[in-house]
Amino acid sequence: MTSITPTELANLWQQQPDLEILDVRTPAEFTAAHCKYARNLPLSDLNAREYVKSMGNPEKAVYVICQSGARARKAAEALEAAGCKQVIHVEGGTAAWLAAGLPANKGRQIMPLEQQVRIAAGTLVVLGCALAYLVHPYFLGLAAFVGAGLVYAGLTNTCGMALVLARMPWNQVP
Repeated sequence: MTSITPTELANLWQQQPDLEILDVRTPAEFTAAHCKYARNLPLSDLNAREYVKSMGNPEKAVYVICQSGARARKAAEALEAAGCKQVIHVEGGTAAWLAAGLPANKGRQIMPLEQQVRIAAGTLVVLGCALAYLVHPYFLGLAAFVGAGLVYAGLTNTCGMALVLARMPWNQVP
């Protein structure tokens, strides 16, 4: 997979302002801050075959960005598998774009999805342990279930809890 730094992409945009920059974060994350030139298509809504078909030209380069890189890699792999010939991953994602001081649109700030996952997972583990101590030992199953989910997320780089949290009302844009 080909990669590009945010600074290189910004310089390239100056020469070719018709670049296709696809931000695959949630709409709420996109609204909070995004590369000025990007359009939003959340990873959860991405139908790679339909997207490539709608491009008209599968040879056209598509630059994929997310918050830090993991979702963009997944989207890039899906687009490549669907026949897109030039998919370029933006290294470091929006975090690196903003850190470099490049042109960005900023709106209502929300808590990052990764932080929401850590809070939810930690809360469920503490709750499971407390209920196991206070009510019944079977509640340890809740902590074990969350732990197994975290192991699965680490091994597959896919987080079911993040997918659920992304659909919560506070992560939606009106």
